[in-house]
Amino acid sequence: MTRRTATLTGFIAVILWSLLALFTVGSAPVPPLQLNAICFAIGGSIGLGWTISRGRLHLLGDVDWRVYAFGTAGLFGYHSLYFSALRMAPAAEAGLIAYLWPLLIVLFSGLLPGERLGRGHILGATIAFGGAALIVLRSGANFDGSALPGYGLAFLCALTWATYSVLSRKLGSVPTDSVAIFCLATAALSTITHIAFEPTAWPVSMLGWLSCIALGVGPVGIAFYVWDIGVKGGDIQVLGVASYAAPLLSTLALIIAGITSMAPTIIVAAVLIASGAGVAAVASARLPAPPLNNDPIRPASGA
Repeated sequence: MTRRTATLTGFIAVILWSLLALFTVGSAPVPPLQLNAICFAIGGSIGLGWTISRGRLHLLGDVDWRVYAFGTAGLFGYHSLYFSALRMAPAAEAGLIAYLWPLLIVLFSGLLPGERLGRGHILGATIAFGGAALIVLRSGANFDGSALPGYGLAFLCALTWATYSVLSRKLGSVPTDSVAIFCLATAALSTITHIAFEPTAWPVSMLGWLSCIALGVGPVGIAFYVWDIGVKGGDIQVLGVASYAAPLLSTLALIIAGITSMAPTIIVAAVLIASGAGVAAVASARLPAPPLNNDPIRPASGA
């Protein structure tokens, strides 16, 4: 797979994540951690089934347990921190801080062997972040000092996903099939934390069930597999900047569904996000493509 194809594959995840809000609204009244458990169970089962159907199940036994721990920490850690941040701080402000992860991906990518971070990447990410900020804070913002713990968790959330995405680059030889185990382990941990901290509530309509299934298949399923392909073999700087399209596309999906209304800020945000992605893409085009780093954590002896 070429670098360009891997980048485009990774962008499929951004498109799928843009449907997260729409399907989450439809899944009410299922609480967050329970929804997490349901969706990751579906997403993990899809990946495991695909691995089995291709006769690649044996590959999962060759993956070091530290890789599984790393992947599970990334998926479960991000979602747990995100949900906790939204409970402890206003949703818009916490969401904006959490959405620092694409910018952090761009910045952290410069630390990877063979990668070169240009000023155009930083400029593009900053412009696109401005567009995302318009979307997230279109109803206004009021940063409250009492919500500082929530803001801190939101930043840790962004840091977790950026770190997971960038370090995945160093696991280039680890098969994407391993993401199925990340998902299933995340589902198990989400089940445990749900039982400990949340009341159980199931969907009350067919729309609710279909929304849960759609989440598990797309935004909390296939998205993580194609993202893994993208960050391992694609242009990680362009992917990071392009990820700011997710809040814009998410808002457009809600508008089409009649859940929210169109506003001038959405057009301005679209221009900023597209411009930022364009600046980053031009910066990448001017740099020689780095060799793919395939320096995975080695399987433990006897694996």
